[in-house]
Amino acid sequence: MELSRPGAWDKPEQLTPLLREKSHLADLVEQWDALHCAKEDLDEWLLLAHDDQSQEVLEALQDQVELLADRLQEAELRTLLADPADNSPAILEIHPGAGGTEAQDWAEILLRMYIRWAERREFKVDVLDKLPGDEAGIKSVTLLIEGPNAYGLLKAEKGIHRLVRISPFDSSGRRHTSFTSVDVYPDITQDIEIEIRDEDVRIDIFRSSGAGGQHVNKTSSAIRLTHLPTGIVVSCQNERSQQRNKDTAFKVLKARLYELEMRKLADEKQAQYADKDAIAWGSQIRSYVLQPYRLVKDHRTNTEITNVDAVLDGDLDTLIRNYLLYAHAQK
Repeated sequence: MELSRPGAWDKPEQLTPLLREKSHLADLVEQWDALHCAKEDLDEWLLLAHDDQSQEVLEALQDQVELLADRLQEAELRTLLADPADNSPAILEIHPGAGGTEAQDWAEILLRMYIRWAERREFKVDVLDKLPGDEAGIKSVTLLIEGPNAYGLLKAEKGIHRLVRISPFDSSGRRHTSFTSVDVYPDITQDIEIEIRDEDVRIDIFRSSGAGGQHVNKTSSAIRLTHLPTGIVVSCQNERSQQRNKDTAFKVLKARLYELEMRKLADEKQAQYADKDAIAWGSQIRSYVLQPYRLVKDHRTNTEITNVDAVLDGDLDTLIRNYLLYAHAQK
């Protein structure tokens, strides 16, 4: 497998990364202009409050202080997203662990959580592949999430997510613990060319399963790719067109191969450190406890949030920000 950067003008579709970079830089300029404006407005309100300490002026001053604090927090977040891949779209995969229907239902709850988070930020979400559970929930799902710094933000979610609750599928009302893994990869296929040899990939064609209409279920349009050297398996059955499913599956495969190479490079760089105890793939990163108390705890940053419903409804910004600060401090 070879990673290389093609010429900027080789293909018309390669203008897309340039437009994305232009949008990213425009956002940066707009953000810093807003920060500068908020600082100047605060200075003016401070001068006014020095001469007029009425309730109305003091309230306006407080509002301006809060506005500047928000602008500073946004700027801080930008500085934490300095990796070249951070501004890429994110490919997010959810896979339930052992536990049958209970774990599959937990996977679907996480799916809703990430879709709601993306909606809050007005990010675009495409379902690339989804396999429904036998009774409830999902067996797996792959999303493509596009928006400013989508991968940089969502990389905080990579790992094992643990749920503790009284299972709605247990007639005895017992408490259950479920685990679901979340994988996140940058969609760098438009920026970096990854060479995949034909002989290294086995392509299987099969009929789509689950909801999707008669055409999807009756035609062999679903694609499964197996990358023989690494054992990576990718499937896509969301589109009616076999070719579109194949193109999407190769997009996901390239992203996973890129992530694998980046992980190898990171491991090599960190091998010299004796205290190498960074979070490993497959480790538990966060617990969502609904019984006997209600708490979301990120085990990497020790962030605790008691409003579990808000988190499961997509309010992840505090958890993501604290992780980015934590990861920055570990470098």
